[in-house]
Amino acid sequence: MEKCIEEIGSGMFGSSVFNESVMQERLPKATYKKLKKTISEGLPLDQDVAEVVACVLKDWAVEKGATHYTHWFQPMTGITAEKHDSFISPTDDGRAIMEFSGKELIKGEPDASSFPSGGLRATFEARGYTAWDCTSPAFVKDGTLYIPTAFCSYTGEALDLKTPLLKSMEAISKQALRILRLFGDTTSKKVVTTMGPEQEYFLVDKEYFLKRKDLIYTGRTLFGAKPPKGQELEDHYFGNLKQRVSDFMHDLDVELWKLGVTAKTKHNEVAPAQHEMAPVFGTTNIATDHNQLTMEIMKKVADKHGLACLLHEKPFAGVNGSGKHNNWSMSTSDGKNLLDPGKTPVDNAQFLVFLAATIKAVDEYADLLRSSVATAGNDHRLGANEAPPAIMSIFLGEELTNVIEQIETGVAKNNGNSRTLEIGVTTLPVLPKDTTDRNRTSPFAFTGNKFEFRSVGSSQSIAAPNFVVNTIVAETLSQIADRLEKASDFQAEVNAVVKEIFKNHKRIIFNGNNYSEEWVAEAARRGLPNLKSTVDAIPALIADKNIKVFEKHGVLTPTESQSRYEIQLEGYVKTVRIEALTMVEMVKRQILPASMSYVKQVADTVASLNAAGADSKSAKGALDKLVALTSSLSANADTLSDLVDHLDDHTGESLEHAKAYKEKVIPLMDSLRADADKLETMVDANLWPMPTYGDLLFKV
Repeated sequence: MEKCIEEIGSGMFGSSVFNESVMQERLPKATYKKLKKTISEGLPLDQDVAEVVACVLKDWAVEKGATHYTHWFQPMTGITAEKHDSFISPTDDGRAIMEFSGKELIKGEPDASSFPSGGLRATFEARGYTAWDCTSPAFVKDGTLYIPTAFCSYTGEALDLKTPLLKSMEAISKQALRILRLFGDTTSKKVVTTMGPEQEYFLVDKEYFLKRKDLIYTGRTLFGAKPPKGQELEDHYFGNLKQRVSDFMHDLDVELWKLGVTAKTKHNEVAPAQHEMAPVFGTTNIATDHNQLTMEIMKKVADKHGLACLLHEKPFAGVNGSGKHNNWSMSTSDGKNLLDPGKTPVDNAQFLVFLAATIKAVDEYADLLRSSVATAGNDHRLGANEAPPAIMSIFLGEELTNVIEQIETGVAKNNGNSRTLEIGVTTLPVLPKDTTDRNRTSPFAFTGNKFEFRSVGSSQSIAAPNFVVNTIVAETLSQIADRLEKASDFQAEVNAVVKEIFKNHKRIIFNGNNYSEEWVAEAARRGLPNLKSTVDAIPALIADKNIKVFEKHGVLTPTESQSRYEIQLEGYVKTVRIEALTMVEMVKRQILPASMSYVKQVADTVASLNAAGADSKSAKGALDKLVALTSSLSANADTLSDLVDHLDDHTGESLEHAKAYKEKVIPLMDSLRADADKLETMVDANLWPMPTYGDLLFKV
């Protein structure tokens, strides 16, 4: 660790990033100032500036060993994409030079036809464009200059996750500034949302990983009996790191630090072989790019250590799955956190406005928020006693909830008098900060100066959850600003607005145990939506009110909302289909042969015992169970295969197709697994064709 600290001190951190210090050092002063203004104020990029930046950027990248460049973008597959072009350009005399123009920096043209588009693009409509996102720094990796970009179709529709994220950041900045101006803030130029995504993951031995077709094809184990020990002793959480894991984490930190990713915290998580990495907060756009890099680098570094990194939300049944805790807040360009309660009545009033806007947004758009974390993988995790349920609610803690109740009733408690409570006057109680417990069961928990959206899945991009949060909060801020700007008595209107919001939307606040059955019943009584599965949640994307809020703030057009609805449904179907076919293959080519071999061995034993006149009752009982399970397994595998074939031939409307997979395919997969897992506990370990949970979870 001392060596790590010395390396960082000597300039390792961000050494592969074209960051602000590099730009300031290498760019002409005038160019640097113009680029800085473009980034900080969201202005259009001047072509002359782009030419100078491109030249300097190329020289810097070549010095770092780069021979190629790529426009790095985030299509709606949930992962990143890149097409590499070399800097080499031929000359008339047969030589080659290294060059890179402003045009090449700003714009690229990858094939758009093979990426998910939800009907926006046909296969023969191949043209797509990438556009440089200068708010996220370029970097060099694996001999290539990576340029973060947005990705759109020839006709301008967003085909990626970054474009709506950037638009949502502009939307919330615009509306938040309206509020700040009313409170007398004349210096803040923009408001940025900040993010610190905690990343959970599993590490397993690569040799075992390669012997599991389910892990290779789907990222999770489709079969696997519980081992004698799981996580019940709670001895893994925050436990001593195994040397192999510690070495991996060290190298992961180094690689991430080089790329400017502020990897800060690392520890063992609850389940065996499960771990977590958390970075320092950054702007949501850069944090999203960094999280995509983190997932990629995790897999590469793991491979170098003979390990496999599993990012699936539920790679193992019976132990905790993995999430990505999305710590969201809002800050001004002057560095003030708008979700910090502050120490004065004026600060309190401003904080309460932004708090009220967030509460209102989560309540009114709970369905949209749920849809932003809806994936087939996350369905296995949400609602288990390891992750928040599918019901969206907000945890504020008792003290802050008490303050809200006082505001709602208009009466200050324990303040020594009976004056009416008004926001912004001294009778308002001191607002709590970091004095409440953390509620890990809550989907959207306030934790002192930020909200932790705990429902996000470990493998998904954080772009979609964040552009949804940004958009819905921008909308409620817009509604509040409309009222406050028209008010003849600003302070009185602030008091009225906040009081009204707390009264009308307090149903979304719940500080108790979200895992309990009592909460499910209570949430239903309150009228909160309970969209239990991805198939239930996805239609929220095309609900009229949700289409309108995206359109109003310029984040998604109605057509783009419809396309994302189609893409999510298609992704769900494809994921479950791959899992089903993988199960069938594993059963027919691995599990059934092993089971039949063992059935023969036991049958031979029964025959030998009978021939010897010995008691064969126990062996005969085992044989009967083995035969019954093997027959059931074989029949279910055939039924599952036939069902998938039938659904392939009768696709129908997207939602109905997805419902068929949820209601018919998944239950059959569960039955198939139940038979196979019982067989695993009975078949001779020497015959079982794949590493067990005990191997995967404890032999690292």
